[in-house]
Amino acid sequence: MNALTKKIGLLAGMLALWASCSAQAVEFNQLQADKSAVSFVYKQMNVPIEGSFKRFHGLISFDPAKPALARAEIDIDLASIDAGSDEANDEVAGKLWFNTKAFPVARFVATSIRPLGNNRFEVAGKMSIKGRTHDERSVATFQPQGSSGVFAGSLVLKRADYGIGEGMWADFGTVANDIQIKFRLVAAAAATGKK
Repeated sequence: MNALTKKIGLLAGMLALWASCSAQAVEFNQLQADKSAVSFVYKQMNVPIEGSFKRFHGLISFDPAKPALARAEIDIDLASIDAGSDEANDEVAGKLWFNTKAFPVARFVATSIRPLGNNRFEVAGKMSIKGRTHDERSVATFQPQGSSGVFAGSLVLKRADYGIGEGMWADFGTVANDIQIKFRLVAAAAATGKK
């Protein structure tokens, strides 16, 4: 076998390997809200208070081999808040807080997803709450789990940026300006490429 034949054979083998890897590419694109969670932590009178949102939906399209092409859009039903009691839920749904009658949904749309190494990604995007939109960033991890993938991370919002807690609640000494949003989003995988 001459050198040219060996090179052609090597090239053909590499192409076959690449084609095999491409055929096995996986895109995580089916958000499973029933297995996912969106929660929050804030401080009231310097005491941490936790809560969560029961209903949210969205679109995720993520191929770990092509993170720059990823897409994510999450809509949170603000009236589904669980702030610890019926009284608290009614209060935060009101006009001074989320004003859910006029603004029922909080929306996050990712504008870029940048790999940081070790299954960590910087997610930048636009957050919209109560008719106000601001740029936000988060560091999220991604872990494949069988036929699903789990995205987990957090970000800190400034509630004053979105008019969350106005009037008598605007004092940061009573309720801190920082609200930490935590998320754990599970998405099912769909094979891409030719089988």
